Parts: sequence; structure tokens; C-alpha cells
Amino acid sequence: MALNRFDLYTICVQDVAGAARFLAAVHGGSPRDLREDFSGAAGICGAWVALDPAARAIAVDRDPEPLRHAPGNPRITIVRGDVLEVGSKADVIAALNFPIGYWHTRAELMRYLSLSRRRLRPGGVLVVDLYGGAGAFQPGISTRRLRGPSGERILYEWDQEDGDEVTGMVHNAIHFRVTTRGGRTRVFRRAFEYHWRLWSIPELRDAMNEAGFTSVEVHDRLGDAVDSDGRLHVRPMGADDRLDEEWVVYVTGRC
Repeated sequence: MALNRFDLYTICVQDVAGAARFLAAVHGGSPRDLREDFSGAAGICGAWVALDPAARAIAVDRDPEPLRHAPGNPRITIVRGDVLEVGSKADVIAALNFPIGYWHTRAELMRYLSLSRRRLRPGGVLVVDLYGGAGAFQPGISTRRLRGPSGERILYEWDQEDGDEVTGMVHNAIHFRVTTRGGRTRVFRRAFEYHWRLWSIPELRDAMNEAGFTSVEVHDRLGDAVDSDGRLHVRPMGADDRLDEEWVVYVTGRC
């Protein structure tokens, strides 16, 4: 079957298995229920329930199209709706692949964070990612070449079309070009578009504290090591740690 844009997003953009392991490790206990906000095709939910036969997940997205491509697993509940209005509780809430940028004002951000805190069970964590660095607002295209599951040659392009350091707003698009082993090529121009505000780490950390999270940590990777029992170990950034020139971080708020 031909790859669709959601397949390509999972292949080129996400590490769903790594994200699921990180979410479980950063919780630190025995989390069972994951809520994936802005879930798209719910790839992280699929990886989460694969970790443990008792694990369950809730995928929340207001767009029905990606949800139609979500994993068909009875332990995954699919909810088409606004993340602000869906009250399902969880041990872990994940808002990954930068959807926190959909909130363009601090009032919107605070509302989401406050609601998320109330929807977490005791000891639960909200995990949000951010990107930034020297070129975060500079127009330009970065490319990667990958292979698909049937040997397809995939060209992935991240297109930063516009950025405004004064307002913090960026306009980005993702393009794909797929060539099958038989030589047939299909182009997915503007497969995904984003109009985001790039929140800074201090802005998000302060907002999480104000929203009532008892502790806030910043991680610059999806884990440091795996022990002999297969458990992933994670370590938050310390005072002496420095970010790369271009970075992605995971900010965690704990109840």
C-alpha cells in the first residue's frame, strides 16, 4: 500500500518508541494511562500500549483525518475533540512535536497548563517539547533522506518560511518526495503547515510553576542509558549543562 502523509510523518519526524519509553521513565513510577494531546495519527499511543499489556492510551485531536489512521487497538481510545474540553485523566500527558506553539498568547498557554495539571493523577507528569537556537527564526530548508518500509526513497524537507523574533511567531511547512523501488515518484508539497509561537524554556518553565506544578525539569534527550533490566534512565539538565547551538528539549511538569 502506498505511503500517505501520516505514514511519512511517523517515518521522518517521530521516534514513537523512544518517546513512549521516555514518557514512562520520566514518570518514574508505574504509569498506566497516557493521554496524547494533539495526537495526530496517535503513533505515540501505539508505542505506549506496546510497552506493557496493562497500558492504556487516549488520543485527542480535533482533526478527524489523522485519527482515521490511528492504530486499531482496543486499549487506545480515540477522541475527536478540543484538548481544552476533553476531561479524561491520565498518569502522563504528552504534547509532543511542538504543539504547545499553537497557543499564541500567555493566557491560552496558562489555560492549557492549568487544565492539564488538573487532569493528571497524583504524581503524574505533563511532557512538552520545544525547539530553538541560533537559527530558530531564520528562513531556510533542511533536508533528510530516509528509506521507507518497502525500500522507498524518501526526501524530507523542513521549510522554515518565516520567523519573527519580536513576536516569537514562525511559519513552517513539511514537504515529502517519495520514490518507489519501481521508480515512481510522488510529491507531497506542504503536507503539513504550522503557524506557531516559539515559547522559550524560561517562559514555559515559569508558566508551569504558576499553573501549580510542584516541580519542573528540562531534559535535552530522550534518555541516557538502559540498564540490564531494560529500564531507561533519564537525567534532567543541571546548572552546568549547556544546550547545542540548535536544540530540542523536553520540559516536564509534575503534580
